Amino acid sequence: MKFLLGILFAVFVAIVGVFAVVTSGVINIGADQAHSPLVYKFLETARTRSIANASKGIIVPNLAKVDMISTGGADYKDMCAGCHLSPGVESTDFSESLYPKPPNFTNADVVKRYQTKAGAQQGFWAIKHGIMASGMPAWGASHDDDRMWAMMAFIRSLPELNEAQYTMLTTRIDTDIMDMSFDGDMDMSDDSFEMQH
Repeated sequence: MKFLLGILFAVFVAIVGVFAVVTSGVINIGADQAHSPLVYKFLETARTRSIANASKGIIVPNLAKVDMISTGGADYKDMCAGCHLSPGVESTDFSESLYPKPPNFTNADVVKRYQTKAGAQQGFWAIKHGIMASGMPAWGASHDDDRMWAMMAFIRSLPELNEAQYTMLTTRIDTDIMDMSFDGDMDMSDDSFEMQH
């Protein structure tokens, strides 16, 4: 019985101690100072295990399809490249200012984890739901699953792209320009496009 009371007392003291430290304000939460190695490992493990657990049942589509990769490029450029970089860009104001540092998706060693089924599930989950207190937004609030899977497919191919290929795959074609129509003010019956009177 004394042993059990000792354990309960130790747990109580630990809880009170943690509460005292948290409420005292002595913990620096500035993004310009790194966590201690122990705290960083604890948070990284919690994040990794949480995403792995939450993403287990996600069905992964065929991410190797060319149209899947090509449709994810423009969204990646608009929403991801500022933090996760692009070919030829080693840092941005965002990537340098965030803590923890966002993964560099132009690096094949970083992206190889997303080549597996579990990695693709976890990457998609992170894109859709975001990651608290990291700067990673929850894109699922504004994008459907198909667009997020296309971003995941693009990320998996990103380390293989050079700057020119990246530019080609991430250029968004403005459909308003492509669908230009004239409202009858111009006569398009001959090559001179004479104005109608």
